[in-house]
Amino acid sequence: MATLPAAAADLIGRASIVDGDTLDVHGERIRLWGIDAPESAQFCRGRDRKPYRCGALAANTLDAFARGKLVRCRPIEGDRYGRIVARCAAGGADLGQFMVSRGLALEEPQYSHGAYAADQLAARRSGRGIWSGRFVEPPVYRSCMHAGGTTLLCSDGEMRSR
Repeated sequence: MATLPAAAADLIGRASIVDGDTLDVHGERIRLWGIDAPESAQFCRGRDRKPYRCGALAANTLDAFARGKLVRCRPIEGDRYGRIVARCAAGGADLGQFMVSRGLALEEPQYSHGAYAADQLAARRSGRGIWSGRFVEPPVYRSCMHAGGTTLLCSDGEMRSR
């Protein structure tokens, strides 16, 4: 895991949303700290058991929320892909918490140390977002895709899903 200089400055500006947990600010690729959202092409099944593009929904919701707002990102570390991992806020709202509380991303407790646990529990109990039906966890989806799977199979195939 790459690290950042101890005095890495906050990044402030308009964000361009890449997906449900990644954005660009001033040309810097930033991964939201402590969360993992479905991949852009990933499908989930809703309450009605019909597939829907949960990854696109996550990205579009984050984009709609951040659009027109200044985003402030406080770098925490770097990741193996060269991205900055940061806690980001728009309009005073923590973007990681925003996504987890709406059921559009999962908390990564090994990194967040439970910062979003209450938000995820509330989303799960209320059946918000991906918690309304079934989904394959994003790392499982990515592993399947890297192994040569298809979007539909990896989203809803013989994979471990919730």
